[in-house]
Amino acid sequence: MLNHWDKWMIKRFDKVRLRCQKGIPPALRGRAWLYLSGGKVKKEQNQGKFQELDSQPGEPKWLDVIEKDLHRQFPFHEMFVSRGGHGQQDLFRVLKAYTLYRPEEGYCQAQAPIAAVLLMHMPAEDAFWGLVQICEKYLPGYYSPGLEAIQLDGEILFALLRRVSPLAFRHLEKHKIDPILYMTEWFMCAFSRTLPWASVLRVWDMFLCDGVKIIFRVGLVLLKCMLGTREKLKACQGQYETMELLRAIEPRYMQEGYLVREILEVPVTARDVEREHHTQVKRWRKNRGELNFKPPPRMHGARLIMLADPPRRQDLQQNPTIVLEVPPPTSQKKGKEEKKSRKSMKKPIVEIPNPYPLLNNPSHPPSAPPAPLPPNSKTPEIVPQSETDTPHQQQAPPTDLPPAKESPLQQSTQSLSSTEQDTYL
Repeated sequence: MLNHWDKWMIKRFDKVRLRCQKGIPPALRGRAWLYLSGGKVKKEQNQGKFQELDSQPGEPKWLDVIEKDLHRQFPFHEMFVSRGGHGQQDLFRVLKAYTLYRPEEGYCQAQAPIAAVLLMHMPAEDAFWGLVQICEKYLPGYYSPGLEAIQLDGEILFALLRRVSPLAFRHLEKHKIDPILYMTEWFMCAFSRTLPWASVLRVWDMFLCDGVKIIFRVGLVLLKCMLGTREKLKACQGQYETMELLRAIEPRYMQEGYLVREILEVPVTARDVEREHHTQVKRWRKNRGELNFKPPPRMHGARLIMLADPPRRQDLQQNPTIVLEVPPPTSQKKGKEEKKSRKSMKKPIVEIPNPYPLLNNPSHPPSAPPAPLPPNSKTPEIVPQSETDTPHQQQAPPTDLPPAKESPLQQSTQSLSSTEQDTYL
């Protein structure tokens, strides 16, 4: 699918959506996110832009705030656990580059967890363009001064809740709990700081495929599960109890399988979100006047992002992120010469000591056998010095060597089949 991305997105997008709902394989998640968000095309169209921004010093007012937030992002993850480690350095580079890329927006604290999740799956340059696409296409205006876009989406969520869970809607309306109080971190961080990690990955797979409607559906599911029954509402009679309940969502509702199943069953489409968006903008202008910040229209899903900016074939080619230097191949002549030199080399002869020494001198290995005599020579005879010499004395070794000791076998009257003396078998 990645090798023929444009054909799959145009002709068989339903299959892409189904694969994202089932969960992208971990080995492909980084590349799939980059393709879904349009960051791959954006990166190829702006070659060298990230390196240019990375080399600039940046605004001191933003750098100080970014450095204070680095250790707060996933402090127990191996990438960000050490201060000044490679994870924190890359996170600083990505956030600093974005402040230079969009100086009118600057830096928002909710951008740090978004960039950190991206960095766990892709290099710094890819994570930067993924962050750009999320901030400009998926959640435009969320990180601008005034946070008007997130307030508008809070009202949209509250209006959609009336259809999905009337009980929860009436309860929040009765206690005058504004949506901005509980949904700001949910939406601005794309639930990366709320849900368990397995659920975060599954939500992001669908979010980058289908757009912001997935974020709305997750919020509606959580509100319905925590406030959608009369038994739950009995436990939270006031505003404080309700807020505490929404801050401590039960783990069973955030479990991966249950949450994904509930998300897919929520009857909220991109058209519903846009229709409610126009309604809330009219109400905003009537009550508060014109919006100070007018973000660009958001793209609901990867397909609309690709159709709005059609990619070229070379933009979608998969380029390796890790390149290894391969030594140049040697010529055939050199290879033949090396083979000849290897054949000419002889292995050194290693002398192996005799593992079975003689009985009369077991501590030393036996000496080399004597050289054979010429055929005409005669073997020397040992002549006794006198007639009184005994046969034992005639066979004695020369005087310059120490006399051999008698073996215990010669002094014993035991049988040769004794186990103590039967050492030569």
